[in-house]
Amino acid sequence: MPDAPVWYLLAAIALGGLITLGLRAIPFAVLKPLRKSKLVQRLGAWMPAGLLLILVVVVLRDEIIARPGELWALAIATAVTVAVHLLLGRRALLSIAGGTACYVLLLNLW
Repeated sequence: MPDAPVWYLLAAIALGGLITLGLRAIPFAVLKPLRKSKLVQRLGAWMPAGLLLILVVVVLRDEIIARPGELWALAIATAVTVAVHLLLGRRALLSIAGGTACYVLLLNLW
């Protein structure tokens, strides 16, 4: 198989760079008019909660299927996660860490 000429390789690299730059710049060019959109504002308000709800449903479903006899631990850890989230300033990482630690401790100690 013959080698490609240098100009061809340089053109391919340049074209790939221009396409990458363009794809990264498009969101910033489109962002300004979208900020005034009511739909985008509503999505910005509701999407984080919706994504977390989907994450909770998937994780709980998988744990219920994997450990059907230990639903009590799952229920307690879920309650701890919600309590930590609501009582300690709605810090997501803190509530996730607290609930996870509670779940691991419950499964390993009882």
